Amino acid sequence: MKIIILLTSIIILSFSAFSQYKYPFQNPNMDTEARIDNLLSLMTLDEKVSSLSTNPDVLRLGLKGTGHVEGLHGLTQGGPAKWGHPKLIYTTTFPQSIGLAQTWDTAAIKKAAQIEAYETRYVFQSNYKQGGLVVRAPNADIGRDIRWGRTEECYGEDAWFNAQMVVQFIKGLQGSDSKYWMTASLMKHFMANSNENSRDSSSSNFNERLFREYYSYPFYKGIKEGGSRAYMASYNAYNGTPMTIHPMLKKITVDEWGQNGIICTDGGAYRLLYSAHHQYADMNLTAEACIKAGINQFLDRYREGVYGALANGYLDESDLDDVLRGVYRVMIKLGQLDPDELVPYKSIGKNNEPEPWNSEKHKKSVLELTKKSIVLLKNENRTLPLNQSNLKSIAVIGELADTVMLDWYSGTPPYNITLLEALKTNLGSQCSIKYEQNNNYNSAVEIAQNADIAIVMVGNNPTCGAGWKQCPTPSDGKEAVDRKSIELEQEALIQRVYKANPNTIVILQSSFPYAINWTNQNIPAILHITHNSQETGNALFDVLFGHYNPAGRLVQTWPTSIDHLPPMLDYDITKGRTYMYSTHKPLYEFGFGLSYSTFTYNNLKVNKLKAQPGEIITVTVDVKNNGSIDGDEVVQLYVSHLSSSVERPIKELKAFNRINIKQGKKVSVKLNLNTSELAYWDSTAKKFIVEKGEIKLLIGSSSEDIQQTTTIFIE
Repeated sequence: MKIIILLTSIIILSFSAFSQYKYPFQNPNMDTEARIDNLLSLMTLDEKVSSLSTNPDVLRLGLKGTGHVEGLHGLTQGGPAKWGHPKLIYTTTFPQSIGLAQTWDTAAIKKAAQIEAYETRYVFQSNYKQGGLVVRAPNADIGRDIRWGRTEECYGEDAWFNAQMVVQFIKGLQGSDSKYWMTASLMKHFMANSNENSRDSSSSNFNERLFREYYSYPFYKGIKEGGSRAYMASYNAYNGTPMTIHPMLKKITVDEWGQNGIICTDGGAYRLLYSAHHQYADMNLTAEACIKAGINQFLDRYREGVYGALANGYLDESDLDDVLRGVYRVMIKLGQLDPDELVPYKSIGKNNEPEPWNSEKHKKSVLELTKKSIVLLKNENRTLPLNQSNLKSIAVIGELADTVMLDWYSGTPPYNITLLEALKTNLGSQCSIKYEQNNNYNSAVEIAQNADIAIVMVGNNPTCGAGWKQCPTPSDGKEAVDRKSIELEQEALIQRVYKANPNTIVILQSSFPYAINWTNQNIPAILHITHNSQETGNALFDVLFGHYNPAGRLVQTWPTSIDHLPPMLDYDITKGRTYMYSTHKPLYEFGFGLSYSTFTYNNLKVNKLKAQPGEIITVTVDVKNNGSIDGDEVVQLYVSHLSSSVERPIKELKAFNRINIKQGKKVSVKLNLNTSELAYWDSTAKKFIVEKGEIKLLIGSSSEDIQQTTTIFIE
């Protein structure tokens, strides 16, 4: 009798729990897969086809999904591409992705993504009710060639370094709640998509080792460690098979790595399979191939093809069910199927909360991160920092000194501070500031001759100042256009200004490296900053006048000549690409960056000289700031394989730590080396293998400036 009463009570309680919901899938306490089973059973075929877009709403069932937004360095609801619909909304705008990477600060990267995620929720849930919660970021592609037009979107040329940045950006976007995400991180573009010219039909060809160790590695880490469950397949083919339909979408990312969410096409990629890759006889067969490969969201006009595939028997409804499960797993993680009171992020933007991009917290974060991204490339005879009290006149030259140029994936910031504005605001009447945009070289020379110092700010235009697929300046590049040159056309202006005034400082603002050989040889002080930050001017002012000690580091090798680069479509990086395989002396090496302080390294120690695969080796080194001001140092740990049975990189980064050191002080810096990350991919055994043998540890301030070395042995 007691058992009967107990069972009856359970049934009543269960009925009560479900009865408050019209449909079982609305019950947040129900198993995720069971919720999706129920949802799919209730959806019509037309609703399923419609949900293969980036709008998975099923309004008949009361389900409000969410679409995509761009967000490589801040939420985009405006900008040159006019991403905001229907209304332009101001949002916090950080430096370009490659600038974020130049901070070498994973905590700062994560914080930027947290701010972006908060603003994304705010725009989606406040009175704006605009945008979406699936954020197309980060770009986990690798910048293996500096001619790539979209170099600005990546984190550099090193797969291990990129993976660290990718993981932290994902964690910032998705938040720390154990059940729900603040936003969903959708990585771009899987994979090996680092040429723009012919990207819709070209094939990126390389072996399985490079696939595992290099090109796919940031995506792998983004899924396994970052927790991303969404990515975009790239336009290109890999070894002849277009990525949109490549078997690895399922066999590797789903079956091996655990990706179980959104896999979308790139914009128009579905139709390009037919028109550019020439894979199929018609769009019905193309739709079948995409869905059976695992694609569950199309950034394209796809409906006619999907209906045609269904009508011809190439697909049946169960095929749509299989892929749509991933879409609704993401919707559940975003809380879109659950009551507002259960989702901690659903309160954002409610109750007349002030617009977050106007907050001092967000403004301060952008300024701090922008300062961290600035790289001091040269500082001869301590030209910098400038002494504010001694300056009576400054010549400011260059269009970029009085504008903050936005790139294609930028939003519209609530304000912009240019260098010229910052100089005028901070120096006031104590200093005469003359400006020449540089359209008139004679005027530039004249104001330089009559000034204490000349500041020339030059670089690329991130939109090329032209239409789609157009870049009139050879060294410019952008989406759909690779660079034809790596020479800086404005070096002619720099030469004329320098001749008029040897006290010339150059600020190179660019989305990618340049072969500025003459400038490096002759100009006493050079700074590099990327585009897009709303705090560009204030950050540069603080560095120029010593209110901030620069410590940014480069994330790509800057060659002295385009002749040192292999052919653009050669994806085999072992043939002389990146710091890991190039034998050419660079203009500036990977990891390079100067400071107003000097640092010395001593007393390198490891906690064990022998280790098993999978163990952590703790490496410590004493670093002293010999300068007269506090400063950050970026301590970098590289490894070389001394006895490998296969070809390995000359050296490869495996740990780093950006740390602040007070003037005259010494600190012990700790770096952890996970020996499992010393593995190479064995294509015969089909797994990563850590070899026995000697490993050389190299510690310094760049890939070339190695200060301390030792060896360990892997048993």
